[in-house]
Amino acid sequence: MDVTLDDDARRHLALFEDVTGADGIDCLSVDGVDEVADNESSGGRLIVVVSGGQMGEAIGPGGRTIQQYEDRVDLPVRLVEDADDPEEFVANTLAPAAVYNVTISENEDIVAYVEVAEDDRGIAIGTNGRTIEAARTLAQRHFDIDDVQLI
Repeated sequence: MDVTLDDDARRHLALFEDVTGADGIDCLSVDGVDEVADNESSGGRLIVVVSGGQMGEAIGPGGRTIQQYEDRVDLPVRLVEDADDPEEFVANTLAPAAVYNVTISENEDIVAYVEVAEDDRGIAIGTNGRTIEAARTLAQRHFDIDDVQLI
């Protein structure tokens, strides 16, 4: 599925690729952050979808590479590894939560039902629901999945 990126996302991905050497597939600005300079008052962050197999390169030794990128964009950055399989992709969007199983139901709406370790439900949901909402947005953008629900 082709993802359409706005100008800000393209700029963030170009910088991401320059700093990390890893390929960025998608970039979301979360929590209503439209301008990088707004991060201090809004608590915004970026989510970057990284090509499969390139997470180590994106993170770098001791996390130094991703830290350099965060310093450049002046925002916290969360990385999600891309996958060809929708179930694996949805699981990746909820990492580091322990995901046991993802089942895609294709009735009227396409819904990903995600079985998460009880102790990791809070991680999968995230502060104010940010993680699960980002997972829903990314699943829609990449696989036309209408909803992601924890079971």
